Amino acid sequence: MKPQREHATNNAQTYMVTSSTWERRALFQAEPWARLLIGTLYHYRKSAYLLHEFVIMPDHFHALITSQTSLEKAVQFIKGGFSYRAKKELGSHMEIWQKGFQDHRIRDASDLAAHVSYIHSNPVKERFCKRPDEFPYSSAHGGFELDAIPQGLKPQILGEPVAARLEGVPFQSTTSSEGAFFQSKTSSQNETERTEPLLSKAEAAPVHSKAGTATAQSKAKTA
Repeated sequence: MKPQREHATNNAQTYMVTSSTWERRALFQAEPWARLLIGTLYHYRKSAYLLHEFVIMPDHFHALITSQTSLEKAVQFIKGGFSYRAKKELGSHMEIWQKGFQDHRIRDASDLAAHVSYIHSNPVKERFCKRPDEFPYSSAHGGFELDAIPQGLKPQILGEPVAARLEGVPFQSTTSSEGAFFQSKTSSQNETERTEPLLSKAEAAPVHSKAGTATAQSKAKTA
């Protein structure tokens, strides 16, 4: 049986939300669309939700938010607000979003870390970049002001939460080099191998000592 959605009714709940474009069209492959969605995320920040992390992919977005209202209203602000601005500022009259959205309630610090990692690694897995901070439409890129994670989700050992980085103002550069970011990365995919997901230190393979092997071989020859 599919579990029921837990409705967020106050600012005590942090969620990762995901929404896709209509028929999974790569609308956010165009720089003006990607930047307008980022602008929309920041327009409703503080009033409808706290914004902790995000990534804008060509046909969907992920955002880690703590809702200041119901979760449904918070996502409605993002999607409806963007649709209104796309019509007004980009002259678009097309259907933009699939109906509904996906959400996951963040339960503890380890769950938070896993979903922050998922958001950051999304462009890496799709071969748009080699490192999360290289992708311009992600909070991992830097230059974005992000809200601190609620106290109850902060790691107990670390001095700062995994996702709370206050690094200046929202990303507003208008350089043309990033406008073709998706296109340039996509065209080079056939020339490069798939980038493997980043491994944590705990997942890294152990390093075997060459010195120990040489010593063992020397003893064997002596015997």
